[in-house]
Amino acid sequence: MNFRLLSIVFCLSTTVLFGQDDLLSELDTLKVENYGDAAFKSLKIVNLESTKLVAKNELTLSVSHRFGSISNGFDNFFGLDNAVTRINFIYGISDAFNVSLSRSSYQKLYEGAVKYRLIRQKEGGAPITLVGYNSVTINSSLEEANYDNLQFNHRLGYVFQLLISRKFSKNFSFQLMPTVFHDNLVFYNSQDNTQYALGFGGRYKVSKRVSLNFDYGWHLNRSLESLYVNPLGIGVDIETGGHVFQLLFSNAQPMNTNYALTHATGDWTDGDVYFGFNLLRRF
Repeated sequence: MNFRLLSIVFCLSTTVLFGQDDLLSELDTLKVENYGDAAFKSLKIVNLESTKLVAKNELTLSVSHRFGSISNGFDNFFGLDNAVTRINFIYGISDAFNVSLSRSSYQKLYEGAVKYRLIRQKEGGAPITLVGYNSVTINSSLEEANYDNLQFNHRLGYVFQLLISRKFSKNFSFQLMPTVFHDNLVFYNSQDNTQYALGFGGRYKVSKRVSLNFDYGWHLNRSLESLYVNPLGIGVDIETGGHVFQLLFSNAQPMNTNYALTHATGDWTDGDVYFGFNLLRRF
């Protein structure tokens, strides 16, 4: 509990301390050569990846929290007692190619990923930005005592995703995310190991520093036995100099793409959602 509170205080305080730098001109300029780069402020829309990449030789730290369900009220202090955390380091090999390494406390997940731009939106040129995203996750929480003949390859999951965004105006951007992912171990006999999803999301800028975001993941071949649901996230992006701070609500507590798509348990209609945030700091 104390560690979580300290981490929140640290993230909020650094947001203020480093607020002098101004990235707004970089993010919202509508010059021909980078018209589409400002489609999204952050590397994630809410739960799912956006078409934004970090710049060449730039190292970005992403710290994400998802607290427990707010539906339990004071029993778990509106989810504060059941938080999960993800730490992700992203490095720009070039302006169009990123690599990342992360660790999440949700099922003790490790992930390595690459993100690469194939097409950039330009006025008078390509009408969209097209980015590829591939990742490998390792579920280190699985124990041999619970699974017969458990092998290392059973811990692995793979994501193959195309991110297709368009900035329609200075204020509005939209993105589609056709996704194929494969889990070597599934928890329902009727669930295919190779699965498909279509994500979509958007951003609407309400001021120079604030935007409203949403994303949704439609799992196309989920097992009928599954108790999980499709993830829906709604959030606010706040630009404060060297930081992008995202406050959000979601029915999914996992933060890795394949687990967000397959392990969402909350129900928006019952108020069973998770409050959280994503904080980006570049170096």
